[in-house]
Amino acid sequence: MKQSLIGLSLAELQQFALAHGLPRFVGKQLCEWLYVKGVAEFSQMTNLSKVARASLDETCQVGQMPHLDAQHSVDGTIKYLFPTHDGHYVETVYIPDGDRATLCVSCQVGCRMGCKFCMTGRQGLVGNLTAGDILNQILALPERDRLTNIVFMGQGEPMDNLDAVLRATEVLTADWGWKWSPKRITVSSVGVLPQLQRFVEESRCSLAISLHHPMPAERREIMPAERAFSIEEVVALLRQYPVFCKNNPEPPESRQRRLSFEYIVFGGLNDTKAHADALLQLLRELDCRINLIRFHDIPDSPFHGASEQQMTWLRDYLTQHGLFTTIRASRGQDIYAACGLLSTKKQEQEAQQQD
Repeated sequence: MKQSLIGLSLAELQQFALAHGLPRFVGKQLCEWLYVKGVAEFSQMTNLSKVARASLDETCQVGQMPHLDAQHSVDGTIKYLFPTHDGHYVETVYIPDGDRATLCVSCQVGCRMGCKFCMTGRQGLVGNLTAGDILNQILALPERDRLTNIVFMGQGEPMDNLDAVLRATEVLTADWGWKWSPKRITVSSVGVLPQLQRFVEESRCSLAISLHHPMPAERREIMPAERAFSIEEVVALLRQYPVFCKNNPEPPESRQRRLSFEYIVFGGLNDTKAHADALLQLLRELDCRINLIRFHDIPDSPFHGASEQQMTWLRDYLTQHGLFTTIRASRGQDIYAACGLLSTKKQEQEAQQQD
């Protein structure tokens, strides 16, 4: 298989050019064509000589691959199915909202965290995406030029594939790449240590912790990762960084990253006053927000979403007690926007064809 160039840094592309008998400045030109202009073929790189384009076409590939399937919601949300370099599939969800357009990208095929309420978790971990696979979900997106925000909240645990995630976010934020502010990118995690510490120290992107339950014993029942990475240890780590703390002397408007906690609300499971008080106690020292999320039903699941009345009560109770809380708008329900459903269907279809 030919080497793909998407995912390489400026320095790596400069070295690549020299190794292929091309001037060093060709690496800079490749950067612009790959990441800024987003072309899919060397023939489109018109400021490269015909000889250089022909040589590159013989020895490597751009690496951009179009989506294989798309499901369109009545609310404008679009779920795309993209191929990976090794023949698997991942899902990407485009969510337009007025002047904003958010893309939810995946970082793994499957996931080994095993959250009981997650369709992707049922797949187990199939493999890690390369930085090129991650970036392809963005660069090959038909709506790429409309994007205002990117969230790593699709399939997989970002801290479980941190090298590729950091490489991808570098392309998105570097002066030679997309030149985006890190504030426009949010990376989520169930709290995998010590990779989480490395992310906090090496990246300036915003962070979202997949919390979903404030009580360790009960959290273990729905999120097995709690056994290895306690939510109390995760919060203790975050308290070590002033940027995430309430006593941070830096004015809010100058802070370069946001800390949030994602909280899927299940009826009768994590939506009582006892759970709300536990949340307040757990997060009392952090300058953060809670995003309440409606549960999207998945096949053969014992879990059910909380009522609108209960979600509203939980939001108001937490906010009144000093923890700013929002209810995330539910999008794409008619196209099964919950992660894992489309790729699982594709895998099942291929397995049936092989049989």
